[in-house]
Amino acid sequence: MDKNEVLERCKAEKVHFLRLTFTDIDGIIKNVEVPESQFDKALDGQIMFDGSSIEGFTRIEESDMLLKPDLATFRVYPWETPHGRVGRLICDVFNPDESPFPGCPRLALKKVVERAARQGWTMMAGPEAEFFLFQRNPDGSPNHQTHDVGGYFDLTPVDLGEDARRDIVLALERMGFEVEAAHHEVAPGQHEIDFKYADALTTADNIVTFKFVVKKVAQDHGLHATFMPKPIFGVNGSGMHTHQSLFDRSGGNVFYDPAAPWELSTVARGYIAGILDHARAFVAITNPLVNSYKRLVPGYEAPVNVAWSEKNRSPLVRVPARRGLGTRCEVRVPDPSCNPYLALAVMLAAGLDGVARGLESGPPVNHNIFEMSEREKRRLKIKQLPANLAEALDNLERDKVMRAALGEHIFSNFVRNKREEWHRYISVVHEWEREQYLVAF
Repeated sequence: MDKNEVLERCKAEKVHFLRLTFTDIDGIIKNVEVPESQFDKALDGQIMFDGSSIEGFTRIEESDMLLKPDLATFRVYPWETPHGRVGRLICDVFNPDESPFPGCPRLALKKVVERAARQGWTMMAGPEAEFFLFQRNPDGSPNHQTHDVGGYFDLTPVDLGEDARRDIVLALERMGFEVEAAHHEVAPGQHEIDFKYADALTTADNIVTFKFVVKKVAQDHGLHATFMPKPIFGVNGSGMHTHQSLFDRSGGNVFYDPAAPWELSTVARGYIAGILDHARAFVAITNPLVNSYKRLVPGYEAPVNVAWSEKNRSPLVRVPARRGLGTRCEVRVPDPSCNPYLALAVMLAAGLDGVARGLESGPPVNHNIFEMSEREKRRLKIKQLPANLAEALDNLERDKVMRAALGEHIFSNFVRNKREEWHRYISVVHEWEREQYLVAF
C-alpha cells in the first residue's frame, strides 16, 4: 500500500485514530497514537517520541526519536471503540537526522535478513506460540487459577477456553492472518494457535500482533492471557517452536536435496550445525527471562539437549518428515516471552554462520535423549543448554557472531538489563527457601 491507499482505507472504514507501534529491546509493544488531523504527518514518518523513556533506547540528552511506518503493515483493528475504529502501523525507529537507530529491534532483524538476501536466500519462519489463560479477581487483576482443567486436544466441557480461542482466531483472520489450527495444549489452561509461515520480518510482525490480539480478546472474556514461559510448577511450560528454512529467488527450498543424506542439502546441514553451535549463546535472546529456564528442565518435553533429530522431540532441533518445498528445521527452544525480531535475527545469523563455515550437522540423534545416561550423552557429544539466565548471558557475551547480529547498542543494553534482572532475582528471599530452611536451620 502507498500513502494515498492508506488514507482512503482510513476514510472508508471510519478510522479516527492511528496507532504507531514498535517494540523495545525486551519485545514489549509500545505505541504513539495520533488523531485524523495527524495522519498525513504520521504516514510521512514525521511523528517523534521521547526515546529516553523507553528501556534500552537512548540517553536523556539524545532522546528525540522518529517513527517511520511500514505501510505494508497497515491494519484496522477488528473491534469498535466508543471513539470509532483504530488503525495500526508497525514502525521502524530512526534518529532525528533520519539515520537508522541502532537500538531498533526490527531494524536489527532487517540487517540479518539483508545479509541472507545477498546470498540469494529468504528465511521463511513459522512459529507455534503457546499461552496460558488465567482467571481474574473481582478487581480485574489476574490470579493464579487457570480457567479449565483440560489437556492436549481436549474440547468442551473440559476445555473452557474454546470460545475465547475462536474469537482470537476470528480477530486474527480479520487482520489478515491465515490461521491453520487452534487447540488446547498439554497443561490446564494452556492453548496454541498456529498461523501460516512467512518471511522472517513478516513473521516477527505477526508474532507481535498475535500476542496483542490474544491479550485483548482474553481480557474481553474476563480472562488474563500470559506468554510467561513457566507460570505453573509441575506442568509443561509455554514454548514458541520456530520452523525455519531458506528459499531461493525462484521460490525453491534450498534445504531440500533428494540426493543428499536425509534429503537435506549441504546448506540445510550447515544451517542446523550453526544453530547447534550457537544455541548455548542465543538462548539468552530466545529465552530471555529468569523464568525461561524453569521451562528448560528435564521431564516436560522441553529441549535441553543440543542435538538434532528426525524422529523425536527430545533434541533442540527437529527436522519434520516432510520434504520438497516443506523441508525445514524446527528449533524447539524459544519461548514466547522473547522479542521475536531479535530471536529470529540471532537464529538466522547462527544458521548462516554454520553455512558460511561449512559446518556439518552430523547424523541425527533418533533415540530419546531424555532416557540416555550422562555417559552416553558425552559419547555422542550432546551438550546441555545453560541452566539459568546468568549462564546464558555468559555464553552470549563470548559469542562474536551473536554480538554482531544484535549490534553493539542492542547487545550492550540487553546484557546490562538482564544482568540487573538476574541480580534482583537472586537477592530476593523466595517462599521455597522459607519452607525448606526456616525450621531446619
